[in-house]
Amino acid sequence: MFLLAPFVLAAYGVVVFALDVSVPVSAPSKAPTVSPALVSFSIEQDRWLDWAGSTSRNEFAYNAFNNLKEITGTPPWIRIGADSEDHTNFNPRIQFSQTKFPAETATVPYPEASNITVGDGFYSAVAHLPPGTHVIWGVNFGQANLTAAYLETRSIVKAFDSPAVREAGITLDFIEIGNEADLYINNGARNSSWNIQQYVAQWTTFAANVSAAAGINADSRVKFVGAAFAESTRTTSGFSPQSAFKAGLLDSPSGAQVKLISQHHYSGSFCSGSGGLLQNLMTKATIRSNLSSFSPDITATHAKGLSYFLGETNSYSCHGAPGVSNTAGAALWALDYALYSSQIGVERTHFHEGIGYKYNLIQPATLNRSILDGSPLSTPLAPHIQPAYYSAIIVAEALGDSGSTQVYEISVNNTRIAGYAFYEGGSLQRAVFINSLAFLKGATSRSSTHLLLSFTDGSAFATMTIKRLKIGYADDTSGVTWGGQTYETSDAKVSGDLDVQVAPVSAGVDIAETEVVLLTFGS
Repeated sequence: MFLLAPFVLAAYGVVVFALDVSVPVSAPSKAPTVSPALVSFSIEQDRWLDWAGSTSRNEFAYNAFNNLKEITGTPPWIRIGADSEDHTNFNPRIQFSQTKFPAETATVPYPEASNITVGDGFYSAVAHLPPGTHVIWGVNFGQANLTAAYLETRSIVKAFDSPAVREAGITLDFIEIGNEADLYINNGARNSSWNIQQYVAQWTTFAANVSAAAGINADSRVKFVGAAFAESTRTTSGFSPQSAFKAGLLDSPSGAQVKLISQHHYSGSFCSGSGGLLQNLMTKATIRSNLSSFSPDITATHAKGLSYFLGETNSYSCHGAPGVSNTAGAALWALDYALYSSQIGVERTHFHEGIGYKYNLIQPATLNRSILDGSPLSTPLAPHIQPAYYSAIIVAEALGDSGSTQVYEISVNNTRIAGYAFYEGGSLQRAVFINSLAFLKGATSRSSTHLLLSFTDGSAFATMTIKRLKIGYADDTSGVTWGGQTYETSDAKVSGDLDVQVAPVSAGVDIAETEVVLLTFGS
């Protein structure tokens, strides 16, 4: 693989580089089989009913989730909980929910609730998700109230036992006890002596009570998520999966039902109002170093026979950075981030969503305040998708509907271009290439790289279909198209005529700055 000298298209004044890329025709032995729900979602619990709908479903959110199911045959998994999980209590006299919010700020225009009290209707709204959805639900651990966790669990189980939910095949797969317990000293939920040993001891007590309420045992469908920490020491001290295992997390009867370890991860922080640079977020090397740092945790988790997933993740914590998390460039970041995670042993990536969060893939409710600084909007903003949503669509199309697609990162000798190959039945079907060089507003020349494809361990393909994610500028917040079509519609359903090209594989393919191409290979 080598880089050829650049040349200039005189008619356009665009510098074009040529790059040889070799793609295996047969799936390499280390190519993992990847879940069709690789891109899934985490929903902030306080505004769950805005997502699901209370007496009737939220059609916009339903369509946005169901689009992915229509492509892969599998809906995204939904985790419901997060910060407000540890501020939730149950009251049978409340139909849906009563919620108290702190004052909004310019940094956090849509804050999480400080208190939420829910009734049975809150949980039964799960019936409004697409049929076949797998659900993870969190219960309150932060307030150290066993009764709250027990009552919430009973109501959750009741909801999933209802005829509407059972007929739709919507299942409760995991219960999560507490959100980011490693931060409990910081947020006042525990005192300064709080440590991993105390976490395991208290978690074990809660898990025994939750197990009794939910009937969790060796034969039950419902199991436990373990950890769900905000950070990790990646060692056997402090808060990490390794430390939790060492302290006995898996040793009790309830602990033996932990089958999934959750890690929360953001690429940066906007909590103090310091913004990030869009190019930094998109950069190929940064994505890999951010994720690969969890390799010790993933290895330790797999050694216990457990699965590992990013149960809450997104670009910048505290709901995202303005002009970064809500832009088209974030779609390229999310695409590379999700696909690369599959290469290091991450089962799913649950992108965190709230109402009005800057990093949302989906904005499912009408907004009256700016997501950037909280200022009043002269015209309310109707439900809409944000550019990062296209990453979920592209991942779904690349994985297809086989349910057993293998994914392999292609070695690309370029610091800005990433590539992934997709295999069904061990044979190459598709490839995705991502050019993460940010083409920003004000730039006058947009470079392009010409990829010259060759194939190893098998015969070459004659033709390929090329589908492009077209973006004006990396810092645009709308106007993105995928194969000539848009999801920026009033109902989240795709609109427009499909625009793809069929070309000889021998001709190669151009990929511009801030662009994605999906290649589907023919005979």
